[in-house]
Amino acid sequence: MSHNAIIITHGLLNTDEAKTAHGLVRDTSRYRISGIIDHVSAGCDVREIISQAPRSLPIYASLTECLNEVSEPVTHCLVGVAGHGGKIPPGMLDTIYDALKNKLHIVNGLHEYLSDIPEVVRLAEENGVSITDIRKPKPKEQLHFWEGDIFDIPSLKVAVLGTDCNLGKRTTTRLFLHALRKADISAEMIYTGQTGWMQDNRFGFIFDSTLNDFISGEIEAAIVQCYREAHPQVILLEGQSSLRNPGGPGGSEFLVSAEAKHVVLQHAPARKYFGGYEHLNAEIPSLESEIELIRMYGSEVIGLTLNTENLSLEEARQYQHRYQQELGITTLLPLYDDFAELINMLRPLL
Repeated sequence: MSHNAIIITHGLLNTDEAKTAHGLVRDTSRYRISGIIDHVSAGCDVREIISQAPRSLPIYASLTECLNEVSEPVTHCLVGVAGHGGKIPPGMLDTIYDALKNKLHIVNGLHEYLSDIPEVVRLAEENGVSITDIRKPKPKEQLHFWEGDIFDIPSLKVAVLGTDCNLGKRTTTRLFLHALRKADISAEMIYTGQTGWMQDNRFGFIFDSTLNDFISGEIEAAIVQCYREAHPQVILLEGQSSLRNPGGPGGSEFLVSAEAKHVVLQHAPARKYFGGYEHLNAEIPSLESEIELIRMYGSEVIGLTLNTENLSLEEARQYQHRYQQELGITTLLPLYDDFAELINMLRPLL
């Protein structure tokens, strides 16, 4: 069941720290989003902030203003930011306190748990509402070791990886999922982040709150559960960070432990340094070398998807044409193009 929800971003909506909010605005079936609270962008429509947002959505300066103006009762308040280190932004707790006093359930995807803050717990208990900290690790007895069951899964497994973090891998995965289903190909997605859970993807786990020993097993277990319950022809894997991001190298698990032999690689042509490490001049390796590295793992990049940050649409199209010609790989702007060409490449593999 969908719940009416508001998203709080505390002045960060127009930054990449609000990627959770951006994802929920684009696509969620777990919640019906009624509005966004962001004092910096208040008064704007969300389509002025988020490129290719699918519908109009108001942005309010405060919780009081929002609750006074939304047409249907709101039941949930979603923390819509995911900044470096996963800390609660300074000042956001005041809005969370107000939300609890207005009897709103709180859903938080940060590493800093609201259920560890005594005042939050007290207000939740007094007002009969819940606190959901999505990134709280599972109990160890619920975690899985890798067992090799992945070799019995006949679904085509496609990993959506990136050359850096915060590139839109989850958005591309969701768009690809919808395109496959529209093309009458049964498909499911394995979410690996908190926003994927909020969007109501059915199968997955939270990659960066899982003990390292169990990550490979959790990936495998999610895929095995997905196949046994849904029997999809295609299973899409939402990648995390990148193979060579020094602050969080990730991706080899999808290629090795999940046996994903096909990759859609997301890239931002205008981005020179790894996100968050610009001050170290930590350069993103070349796209060609990333494709070769994936090949060395035994997998093939079958499609490139481009993040258009700091590019005009015309400039992005120029990169698209260049990569298509020079690398011979189907290249898409996922927010602007359909996935027909990529899907046609997959059909013989099913």
